[in-house]
Amino acid sequence: MTRENTHQSSTRLKGKTAVITGGASGMGRSTALRFLAEGANVIVADFNQATGAALVQEAHELGFAGHIAFIPTDVAVEGDVQAALVLAVDTFGQLDIVFNNAGVGGAIGPLTQTTTESWDYTMDVLAKGVFLGIKHAARIMRSQGTGGSIINTASIAALSGDAGPLVYSAAKAAVVSMTKSAAVELASERIRVNAICPGFIATPLADGGKPEKTRENFSRAQPWPEYGQGDHIAGAALFFACLLYTSDAADE
Repeated sequence: MTRENTHQSSTRLKGKTAVITGGASGMGRSTALRFLAEGANVIVADFNQATGAALVQEAHELGFAGHIAFIPTDVAVEGDVQAALVLAVDTFGQLDIVFNNAGVGGAIGPLTQTTTESWDYTMDVLAKGVFLGIKHAARIMRSQGTGGSIINTASIAALSGDAGPLVYSAAKAAVVSMTKSAAVELASERIRVNAICPGFIATPLADGGKPEKTRENFSRAQPWPEYGQGDHIAGAALFFACLLYTSDAADE
């Protein structure tokens, strides 16, 4: 199976470079493979080196050698985030798309029993990690002068309340708010900022080690009987990534 004969007509991201945090598993992994299939170069930035290496190997076997690289990344550490974005420029010459997708379940449980340490950890990964991704992506895209697309993973939890995931919901609400503000601030430079707000998506993180039971519970808890898949989020991310401005389009 080769890149050319598998995806002959799928070149919507040809020549574009994307960085995907949390890109080695779940929604990030699905998006990395989808972007590669659409012709993009992809930097996978993830905390888990084993799954990162496995994804790179899989991508090579699918014919994408030379179009993917992995970098160990803790999105709560500014230097790590910056290094991942710089790697995109150093390796592929530019940065067009950043998908701030890394996540954790974080603090789950009664609010009166939630520790400040759990709060800090959850906010560091889910909120600060997105802030850092937007900040450094905007700096690079601004210096290139060619615009770009920044995509953030929020959650349906950001839009409603529920007992238990108070900290997770608060962090995702922060992502929604940051997305709105950054979109306004960066629009004049043709840097678009959007958020995806998934419900339950069948990923290793959401499964919690019990995939069959977890997926059955979520299928019953929602109006639509089928749970979401990582490929669904990859499609949404592709939609936002494809809407890249060019100087020619701006002149029309």
